[in-house]
Amino acid sequence: MAVGFIYTAILVGVVTSLFSGTAPREGFRLDRAQLDRIEGKYGPDARRRFADWQGIMASGKTAPEPEKLRQVNDFFNQNIRFVDDLTLWLKDDYWATPFELLAKGAGDCEDFSIAKYFTLLEMGVAENKLRITYVKALELNQAHMVLTYFESPLAVPLVLDNLKPAISLATDRGDLQPVYSFNGSGLWLAKAKGSGRQVGAAERLNPWADLKRRMIEKAF
Repeated sequence: MAVGFIYTAILVGVVTSLFSGTAPREGFRLDRAQLDRIEGKYGPDARRRFADWQGIMASGKTAPEPEKLRQVNDFFNQNIRFVDDLTLWLKDDYWATPFELLAKGAGDCEDFSIAKYFTLLEMGVAENKLRITYVKALELNQAHMVLTYFESPLAVPLVLDNLKPAISLATDRGDLQPVYSFNGSGLWLAKAKGSGRQVGAAERLNPWADLKRRMIEKAF
């Protein structure tokens, strides 16, 4: 992920409008014909990833939320390889949809976090409990993205990360320095305990509109 993008975005307020609303739910369900097309274009491993993803979303809807978090975090961490945007997409910064991520079987930290976010929304986790959070990974000295889950607004969030696969409390992740977080409702200055201070409302922006379009089209 492009390190400079994070801090530039904060300064100019761009991220206040990156996420407007949630993904179109009808785009998540795949039938056998669609799975056949996926296999024809991307191979049997891609079909397995999509089929397993469908299974998790269906079976996990009735699971307790801690179990939903575990299933989704493990699924993406175990089935997706980390590859940077420049290598995978020939772009400095590209936000892949969950469909693109699963088709490639690879993505960067943004793609992991976005896919986990939308999958948990589909499984019934309330949007106000989920934040896509930009942090500085201190051990790597670089920008990073994780998904955070707030059981309540003042709770210490749980961190779902592709760098360290075990879900942990944010206060136990001394290697991460929170910067800001966002979801479909707005932008917050991040902190380890509680949801932080909201500093903007979500509005439409072309990158998010483009991501939603690609989620509908699914590119297969």
